[in-house]
Amino acid sequence: MEDWKEIQEEEREETKERWQLCRERLASMPTEQTVPEEFRPYFRAQAQKLLLIFSYAEKMESGELLRSPMEQCQAFFDRLYAEVLPAGYAGSFSNPAYTGKLFGKRYGRLLSYLAAKINNQIFYAAEGNLLSVVMAAELFIEVYNYFEEFHEYTFRECRAALYSFEADNAELFAAWRFREQFDTNYTFAKDIIMEADGSDLRYLYRYGEYITENEFGVAAFLNGLSEEKIKAAAENVVDGYLRGFQVMRVPLAKGQTVGLRYAIGFERMMREVILLLEREGLSVTAVRTPAGGRHARKAGYTVTNVNLQYDYDHRNDEGLFADKQWYLRKEAALRHVYEAEKEKIALYAGPLVQETFGERLPLPVNTEEAIRLDKRQQRLKVEFTGRAGELSEKYLPSDKTSYTIVAYPLPSIGTEFPEIFEETLRLNRLDNETYRRVQQCMIDALDQAQAVHITGRGENQTDLTVQLWRLKNPSKETIFENCTADVNIPAGEVFTSPVLTGTNGVLHVSSVFLGSTEYKNLRIAFRDGKTAEYSCENYAAEEENRRFIKENLLKNHDWLPLGEFAIGTNTTAYRMGKKYGIAEVLPILIAEKTGPHFAVGDTCYSHSEEHKVYNPDGKEIVARENECSALRNTEPEKAYFHCHTDITIPYDELGEIAALCADGTKIVLLKDGRFVLPGTELLNEALEE
Repeated sequence: MEDWKEIQEEEREETKERWQLCRERLASMPTEQTVPEEFRPYFRAQAQKLLLIFSYAEKMESGELLRSPMEQCQAFFDRLYAEVLPAGYAGSFSNPAYTGKLFGKRYGRLLSYLAAKINNQIFYAAEGNLLSVVMAAELFIEVYNYFEEFHEYTFRECRAALYSFEADNAELFAAWRFREQFDTNYTFAKDIIMEADGSDLRYLYRYGEYITENEFGVAAFLNGLSEEKIKAAAENVVDGYLRGFQVMRVPLAKGQTVGLRYAIGFERMMREVILLLEREGLSVTAVRTPAGGRHARKAGYTVTNVNLQYDYDHRNDEGLFADKQWYLRKEAALRHVYEAEKEKIALYAGPLVQETFGERLPLPVNTEEAIRLDKRQQRLKVEFTGRAGELSEKYLPSDKTSYTIVAYPLPSIGTEFPEIFEETLRLNRLDNETYRRVQQCMIDALDQAQAVHITGRGENQTDLTVQLWRLKNPSKETIFENCTADVNIPAGEVFTSPVLTGTNGVLHVSSVFLGSTEYKNLRIAFRDGKTAEYSCENYAAEEENRRFIKENLLKNHDWLPLGEFAIGTNTTAYRMGKKYGIAEVLPILIAEKTGPHFAVGDTCYSHSEEHKVYNPDGKEIVARENECSALRNTEPEKAYFHCHTDITIPYDELGEIAALCADGTKIVLLKDGRFVLPGTELLNEALEE
C-alpha cells in the first residue's frame, strides 16, 4: 500500500502547474483595480493571506521554518492567523459582523465565509496537502473574477460557485477525512508525536495550528515529569481501553486500529500510549478536529480554543447555500467512501480519547450578521445527521467497537496547575474494586425500585421522577451498570436507560459547562421523558436563550428524550473541584461523576441494544433501550437522535435521591448531598475533608 507521503508527492507533481499559476494570479491582485473599490481591501487581504499560506507550505516542506528561532516561528504564525486572533478580530474580514458592516449582510456573509474557508487551508498546508490549498485558491480567484464583472447577479453567481465547490468535491473531502481516521499509512500526526523533542518546542508548529500558552506550557511540564509518571499515566489509559473491550465482551484482535484523539502538547504522554498499544499488536491513527464545530466539541487532535467567537460565528456556514440536494450529495459521497474503504474501516476498534480542562472561555455573542440555518435547513441537517449516523452504524457497528476517555488539566486552569495535574493523575488511578463494591450496594437498592425521585435543595428547583425498567428475573437481571474506570476514566457512577413514560418533572442546575460553554440557571421540564420546556439565563432575551439551547444542547431537534439517568459516586473528584475552585471547569467526563446526572439524547447503549452486557456480579444489564430506540426495527428514522449530553447536579445542590418501590416504601440513597445508604458511607469521607 502506498505511503501517504508518496501519494502527496504524486499530487504535488500533478498540481505544480496549477500552484504556480495561482501564485502568479494572486500576486497580481494587490495592485489591480478591477473590482469595485469598496471590495478591494478584502480581495487584497485574502490574496496576501493565500500567498502567505503558499509560503508556509514551502517553508514546512523545506524545513526552513522549523530551523528558525522560536520568535520568528511565532511571528510567522501571528501573521498566518491574524484574521482569527482575538486582538484583531473586530476588524477582521473573517468576522461576519465586520464584513456585514462594510458590505451589507448578504455580501458580508459570503465574503466572511470565503475568508474562513481560506483560513482552513493552513491545516492542509501543514500536512503537505497542496491540492487542497490550490483548490481553495482557484475558488477564490473564481469569486474574484465574478466581482470584476460586478452586477446585480454577482451574489447569486458567487454563492453558486461555493455550492458547486462543496458539492462537486464532497467525495474527495470525505476521502481525505477517512484517510486520517482509518488509514494507518497516513502518519502525519503520529510522526510528530514519535519525533517530538520536548527540549525544542518548535515541533509544535508542525501541526499548522495556532499554538497557545497552554500547548507550550503543558509540553514543557510533561518534559519535566519523571519517566515513571509518564508511563503510569499512559498505562492507566491503555489499561482502561483494553478493559472496556473486556467489560463489553467485544473481541479485540491484533492488527486492529485505535483512533487517537488528544490535545496538542501531550506528545510525550501520547508517544508512550502508542508504544503500549503497538505492544498489544494494535495500530494507531490520529485525526485532526474539523474546523467546523470546534466551538462545541473536539473530535480529534487540536489546540485549546484560540478564539471561541470566531468558531461560533462560523458554526453554521453551510447555511449560506445548503439545500436538500446538497445534503443528498454529501450523503452519497459518504456512502461511496464508506464502501470504498470498508476493509480499513472494519479494522477500526474505536477511539482512545485524551481530553483537557481548565479553559475559562467567554460566552460567545450571537452575531446578527453570522450565517444561520433557517428552519428548513435545521430540519434537513437533522435528517442528514441521522442518515449519516446510520451509515456509520452499518459499516462500523457500535457493538463491534469500544473506547476510553481520560482528561488532564491545562496551565490556563491557574497557578496551581502542577498540583492539580498531580491530583488528576491520582484521581484517574483510583481503586476500581473499592468503587465496584460500594456501587453494587446502590444497585442492589435501585433494583428493588420502580422509580427514582430526585430533588434539589436551597435555590435548586429540581423535582424529577425517573421511571425505571421493570425486572422480570432479579436473580439474573439488573437495571443499572456498575461503571468503574474503563471506557470512562476516572471511576465512579451507576447508570441506566430510563423508561420515558411517566418520567416527569424539572431538572435545574445553577451553572453547568457543556462542552466549553457555561449554561446559567439551566432548567429543563420533562413530560413522559421528553424535553417539553427549557430555559437558561445566558442572555437577556428569553427567546435568545431558547434558541441557544435548541441549537447547542438539543442539536436543532424539537425535543430530545432522557437517554440516561446516573448517580456519580466520585466524591474525590468533587473534593478536588472544591479544593482548587475549579468545579465549574471540570469536563463532563469528571463532572458527571460528582453528582446525579441526566443525559438528553440517545441512551448509552445506542445501536447496541441487542448486545448483552453484564455487571461484575454476573447479572445482565437489561435496561438498554427506551421507547424511542425500541422503534429501531419498525421506524428507524425515529429511533435515534445521534447526540448525548450529560447534565450534572452537584452534591451541594442536591436534596434527596430516593428509590421508590412498588409497595410504597422509599429507600433513600443520598440526603442533603451526603450518601446515607448502608455500605456507601465511605464516599462521604472525601466530602468531609
